[in-house]
Amino acid sequence: MADGESGCPVGREPEQAPGPEPGEEFEIVDRSQLPSPSELRSAAKPRVGPEGWSAPILTLARKATGNLSASCGSALRAAAGLGGADGGADGAARAASKCQMMEERANLMHMMKLSVKVLLQSALSLGRSLDADHAPLQQFFVVMEHCLKHGLKVKKSFIGQNKSFFGPLELVEKLCPEASDIATSVRNLPELKTAVGRGRAWLYLALMQKKLADYLKVLIDNKHLLSEFYEPEALMMEEEGMVIVGLLVGLNVLDANLCLKGEDLDSQVGVIDFSLYLKDVQGLDGGKEHERITDVLDQKNYVEELNRHLSCTVGDLQNKIDGLEKTNSKLQEELSAATDRICSLQEEQQQLREQNELIRERSEKSVEITKQDTKVELDTYKQTRQGLDEMYSDVWKQLKEEKKVRLELEKELELQIGMKTEMEIAMKLLEKDTHEKQDTLVALRQQLEEVKAINLQMFHKVQNAESCLQQKNEAITSFEEKTNQVMSSMKQMEERLRQSERARQGAEERSHRLQQELGGRTCALQQQLSQLHEQCSSLEKELKSEKEQRQALQRELQQEKDTSSLLRAELQQVEGLKKELRELQDEKAELQKVCEEQEQALQEMGLHLSQSKLKMEDIKEVNKALKGHTWLKDDEATHCKQCEKEFSISRRKHHCRNCGHIFCNTCSSNELALPSYPKPVRVCDSCHTLLLQRCSSSTGS
Repeated sequence: MADGESGCPVGREPEQAPGPEPGEEFEIVDRSQLPSPSELRSAAKPRVGPEGWSAPILTLARKATGNLSASCGSALRAAAGLGGADGGADGAARAASKCQMMEERANLMHMMKLSVKVLLQSALSLGRSLDADHAPLQQFFVVMEHCLKHGLKVKKSFIGQNKSFFGPLELVEKLCPEASDIATSVRNLPELKTAVGRGRAWLYLALMQKKLADYLKVLIDNKHLLSEFYEPEALMMEEEGMVIVGLLVGLNVLDANLCLKGEDLDSQVGVIDFSLYLKDVQGLDGGKEHERITDVLDQKNYVEELNRHLSCTVGDLQNKIDGLEKTNSKLQEELSAATDRICSLQEEQQQLREQNELIRERSEKSVEITKQDTKVELDTYKQTRQGLDEMYSDVWKQLKEEKKVRLELEKELELQIGMKTEMEIAMKLLEKDTHEKQDTLVALRQQLEEVKAINLQMFHKVQNAESCLQQKNEAITSFEEKTNQVMSSMKQMEERLRQSERARQGAEERSHRLQQELGGRTCALQQQLSQLHEQCSSLEKELKSEKEQRQALQRELQQEKDTSSLLRAELQQVEGLKKELRELQDEKAELQKVCEEQEQALQEMGLHLSQSKLKMEDIKEVNKALKGHTWLKDDEATHCKQCEKEFSISRRKHHCRNCGHIFCNTCSSNELALPSYPKPVRVCDSCHTLLLQRCSSSTGS
């Protein structure tokens, strides 16, 4: 609420008429009834009374309050009278509401212009830094809140009607990701319990970030989203919204230091105080004041443009620096990982070489032993069986086929060497693109791991084959010993059979003799014969069992022959595995060459990164130098900073565009092209030498 003399009851409505919307906190003013700026200037010239108010200003204030109350009462009466009319009076009611909304928009626009102007003037007098207790800043937030509430739709729920301007402000977080910090900080404040308080806190933080105009511009550009919250005739949906955004751009010059802790933003009453905009500010002569204001505005515009340009360049440079630092850190990590991986691969390669040498020695020894064994076996089996000769011829045929395969492999090696040359050319072409290098590095790592796994598998297979060969050789020797034993036992059994047959023949002869000689002893002889028959049956059973054992031994011999043939096939497989090992070793050598080429590429990338680091350091120094400089005013400098001579009509003042200090013509006669200026500008002697040294150091590096 304003003072008792000059304030107008903006936040209250007349008691005799009911309000159309209880959430509104502003009055309706007809644009034609407001005084013009020329009338206000003419009325502000005479000063009457010790309180600083003039009679014309008081009359204008009273006239404005009367117009406000009259227009508000007429609008409310028209709304109340039209509410009970028939359906034919709806068009008139709509036209009246549209006119009312237009008048409200015009009034809010004038109030926003006045509040921004008064805020900028007071900030220039206070040094552009404002606190939360600053009255023009508080009134600016009140006017801004009224502008955001204008034409806001009422959302009904089970609790009641909700009409808050924080809903549209929450859309900024979705449209502009930079505003997510503001939204999260507002939601995390424990003091705020209502949507109105959160909306006020959001406005405070956006003004402190100097991005209030940018956020509102994003909202106004997306009017299809705002239509959910505002009426079609609302201020944010019309052209006045863009005008307000243009007015808010000028507030980016101010530095607002606002503390949200401890303030009761939920229960604040948003009432416009007109006394701030009707004060008499005529303290100095008109001409001097006008000149001073024009000078200040020129300097302000110059500094604003310079700050905008510098902020843009600094932001771009910081983004580039961040990107380069991230890429540098990533490449350094990849370099360290690649070097560690290469060292581990070299160690594994040495171990694999030693293992391969041991495997070769063992395989050669085993091959020599097997050759000797095969020679002995051939010499022994040539005399007995012809099947070994056929196996020998088959082995020779397989050797010839292996020779052919070897020739084909040599041809394939030559083709691979040609492919290798083509790959080298392709790698030279691929070195131009860093992303493809990374992909090839990943693929090479996978191939190295696969080769490593294959080498380990081959090593395990060779060990298993050697162990199987030893076991099968031992089994063959044991089976040969068993066969020899079985043959000897067979010979013994045959001798026993012969002896038993001889004994049987002798017994038969004896029986005939005894039958001839002793006829009376037939019973005893028959008993003896029965015994002999039993012995013969037992001997026949033994012969049958021996025959069965002989057949089983023959089967075992055939099985041993089959196992020996399988062992020969496994020997051939071992030779094939040796060939695969050689091929894998060749592939390993090729991969080592590729790794060396990748190491060279990584070294070149490290050189490029070191150069980019030097450039980044130079850019940071330039940014620090730009941030540390301040633009001196003409009134503050009376002597040249370098030669310390006093300025006069002949010795004029000149600003250095790099450091912002004031020098004479002799000390600032040099010109250089700065990053914030498109053309060469005036620079002092010290800045000239410093910038030349930086340029020379950067070109030398």
